[in-house]
Amino acid sequence: MPTPEMSDITTHGVRVGATAYYLAEESEPDEGQFFFGYRIVIHNTRDDAVQLLTRHWDIIDGDGDIKQVDGKGVVGEQPTLQPGQAFRYNSFCPLETSWGTMEGHYQFRTEGGERFDVVIDRFYLTTEKVIEPEAVGQAD
Repeated sequence: MPTPEMSDITTHGVRVGATAYYLAEESEPDEGQFFFGYRIVIHNTRDDAVQLLTRHWDIIDGDGDIKQVDGKGVVGEQPTLQPGQAFRYNSFCPLETSWGTMEGHYQFRTEGGERFDVVIDRFYLTTEKVIEPEAVGQAD
């Protein structure tokens, strides 16, 4: 069974879609260095504005080793999304194996101060989906 092209899940009215691609030109497979890019789209389907505060990733490589990554915001930003607004970004993940998975959550805050977690459903990092470097970001 092939891996899904992307993940797509809505939690507390915030929809998160994720897809990954192999960065062959950045990778050195003979040295156990595989680089994967991924694209995230976060869409606020709620009736109020929300701000992304933090991220948490569980990155699992092909050997089953888990790396956890926590941080403030995403790509140096803590965007506030108005109702109906979306935020898109690209980032990357290095692995020592030719495939793996990523999943996690974002923490958001409403204008009233309520905090809640939004699921980032599992998506797959695989060398089967290659993208040309110049194509990254063209869909913005």
